[in-house]
Amino acid sequence: MNRWGGKRYLVETKPGFVYFRKNGKYLKRIDAPYPSPEFDRQYWEIFSGKKAVAKTEEGEEAFEEDKEEVADEDKTTFAELGIEPTILTALDKKGYKFPSPIQEAVIPLLLEGGIDVIGQAQTGTGKTAAFGLPMIQQIDTDFNAIQGLILCPTRELCIQIAREMTQYAKFSKGVKIVAVYGGASIQDQIRAIKSGANIIVGTPGRTIDLIGRRALKFDSVSKVVLDEADEMLNMGFKEDINEILETTPAFKRVWLFSATMPREVERISSSYMEDPIKVTVGTKNSSAANIEHKFCLVQGRDKYFALKRFVDHYPGLFGIVFCRTRRDTQEIAAKLMNDGYNADALHGDLSQGQRDTVMKKFRNKTISLLVATDVAARGIDVDDVSHVFHYDLPDEIESYTHRSGRTGRAGKSGISVALISPQKSGKIKLIEKKIGKSLELVKAPSGQDICGMQLMKMIKEVKEVEVNQKGIAPFVAQIHESLEEFSKEELIYVGNLSSLGPILTHVIFKKREVDRKCLYVPLL
Repeated sequence: MNRWGGKRYLVETKPGFVYFRKNGKYLKRIDAPYPSPEFDRQYWEIFSGKKAVAKTEEGEEAFEEDKEEVADEDKTTFAELGIEPTILTALDKKGYKFPSPIQEAVIPLLLEGGIDVIGQAQTGTGKTAAFGLPMIQQIDTDFNAIQGLILCPTRELCIQIAREMTQYAKFSKGVKIVAVYGGASIQDQIRAIKSGANIIVGTPGRTIDLIGRRALKFDSVSKVVLDEADEMLNMGFKEDINEILETTPAFKRVWLFSATMPREVERISSSYMEDPIKVTVGTKNSSAANIEHKFCLVQGRDKYFALKRFVDHYPGLFGIVFCRTRRDTQEIAAKLMNDGYNADALHGDLSQGQRDTVMKKFRNKTISLLVATDVAARGIDVDDVSHVFHYDLPDEIESYTHRSGRTGRAGKSGISVALISPQKSGKIKLIEKKIGKSLELVKAPSGQDICGMQLMKMIKEVKEVEVNQKGIAPFVAQIHESLEEFSKEELIYVGNLSSLGPILTHVIFKKREVDRKCLYVPLL
């Protein structure tokens, strides 16, 4: 019996039949030509969170998934997916209790072995663990050779995947993971490979370089992962991918993961994959359901001021500002820092050490705004990003999905705001068609709006303050005596003025000076 996992159901196959099962109960049975060799596994698509769809040569049957909340005791666990105890211990140390939809759908397939799989899901859904856990579990530590290869588009993503994989393999003795990427010492990477590596995580360029130096040989690789395949093709790595895959043996299995599925990715799958099973979490090319999409029409000369208004309107914001060029990235970041915002830039002109420093500050929330190009931000894996701002729309509409996917991760909500000049408003329809959602037209927040949000934030903080009753007790009488001439309303007013004085002054008198909030700038 084989199983395909979905969000809250299992798809089981037995000779002549296919069953849909949830919580031990059979929901649906259809006829299917299994297990005959003609059974065409690419006819399977599992839509987690929407519906389960079984496609056969005779037709298609589906059922809508039940929407009620599932108690923890009814949720599928990693152990039930077949993950071994040593990896379960590592997952427990990281606080991972239950698999995400893409993990639940894909892990049983990959552990089964002998099949090619295409996994499509948005960023932030746990794809690294989806392919990483089965790969680690299937490493033969008695065989001292490279058995797994993971290709990804950027060094940031390469480092992130290697770090996560190393954490998953913490208690799996003998599993060694080496990351190879540009911008770091190639000699150090060669030494790490020679010291013993079971799994290589690499960017296409550095991987080809090491193949040319005969430091990497993939004749024993049994599993190849193409992660963020759509982005690798967007970045022009098609020929590099072909060159690398040509050095791998014919018996390998290919696991392809992508947020979107353009035709170029489908061509790669048809060239290097054999009857792949396709697993889709969410709808194709869609945006995460928990992301609000907004756009603001603003002239180019006013974009920066509009950006600042939105930033000020969301107290506690932790976000990313996307720009099209490195120059814009540097300029916007410099302006924000000069105006007193905790911001920094991430782009291709930075050295690896500088990039690591910026990312460390962002992950630690030392900076609250990261201004980045699409390529530089590709490897960002931070769960708490609340907002994404598109200072310019990307050339490729698919990139909008990738950008927006930086927020709304790990089940959290997020907001995506695009600043668009009226002349380019025609792109909105293309984006809406691609993501399957409507973008809400909004105006740049007014000074009054910003004051209101800041005031409510301050009131919330006051309400949540834990008072040290014992520590303040000796001063209570003196405090009451000093403030007895004021009413409650007057104390609130004075307190607000002391906290929001510069902002209120700016709004009341509409002055254009100095203020970092820039509240009185004419915008569309």
